[in-house]
Amino acid sequence: MPQNNNLKTNTEELSDVDPIWDNIRAEAKDASSKDPMTSSFMYSLILGQKSLENVLSLHLSKLLETISLEDRLIKELFDEFYSIDSQIKQVIRADISAVYDRDPACHRYLEPVIYFKGFQALQTHRLANWLWTNNRNEFAYYLQSISSRIFSVDIHPAAKFGRGIFIDHATGIVIGETAEVDDNVSMLHDVTLGGTGKKCGDRHPKIKSGVLIGAGAKILGNIDIGVSARIAAGSVVLHDVPDGTTVAGVPAKVIANNDIDFPSQHMDHLLPSHDSNK
Repeated sequence: MPQNNNLKTNTEELSDVDPIWDNIRAEAKDASSKDPMTSSFMYSLILGQKSLENVLSLHLSKLLETISLEDRLIKELFDEFYSIDSQIKQVIRADISAVYDRDPACHRYLEPVIYFKGFQALQTHRLANWLWTNNRNEFAYYLQSISSRIFSVDIHPAAKFGRGIFIDHATGIVIGETAEVDDNVSMLHDVTLGGTGKKCGDRHPKIKSGVLIGAGAKILGNIDIGVSARIAAGSVVLHDVPDGTTVAGVPAKVIANNDIDFPSQHMDHLLPSHDSNK
C-alpha cells in the first residue's frame, strides 16, 4: 500500500508541538491589542518571527551589539548555535518554564524572553559556553564582557549549567570558570560562586539539582552543595553542604533538615523556626 505523504510520523507531530511558543505568540497578540503603542514592537520581535529561537537571536543580538560589533554578526552566531545544538530548544523552554513557575512577578511566558535580564544573561552565557567548548574563546570572552556590562551578570564562559535555571533579579551575579550548576537550580541577586584565592585548576563550587540560593549568598571554593539544599540569604559557604539541608550564617552551618524536596521550585526562603512551642 502506498504511503500517504500527507500523514506525519509521530516524531514529526511531536516536533510541531510547542506550547510555550504558542503561548508567547498569543500573549504578544493580546498585548498588542491592549496597547497599540506596543503593536510595532510586538510584531517585529515576536509575531513576525517563525520560532522562539528567531525571537531570541534577534532580541539578544540587538541588546549585545556594540560600536565594534554589529548585531547582524551576533545574530548569525545565535542562529548557528540554535541550528547545531540538538538540546538547546528544550533547554530554552525549560528555562522559561522555570521563571514562569517560580517567579510570582512573572505573569506571561513572554516576560522573561523580552524583559527579564536574568533569563537573557543565562541565554547569552549558553551561547558563550558553546563557543568556549568549540575553541572560539575570543568571542566567548566578548559575550561575557558585554553581558556583564548590560545585564550586571558576570559568568565565565567555561561555567557549566543544566536546564530549568532561574536567576531572579540577576544584578550582581558572579560565577567562576570551573563552577557547575545542575538542573532546576534557583538563585537570587548578588550571588557569588567563586574561588578562595589565586589557586588555579578546579576551584569553584558544584551546585547539585534542586538547590535554592538566597540573595547575597557567597559560595566559595571547590565544594559540593548537595541535592535539594537551601542556602540562606547572606550566607558565606566554605564547606560541602549535605543533601536536603538548610545552611545559614557567616561562615554557614547546617541549621536544619529541609521538610521539602527541591526548594528551588518552591522558592521558600523562610528558615525553620527554633521556637520549641511551635
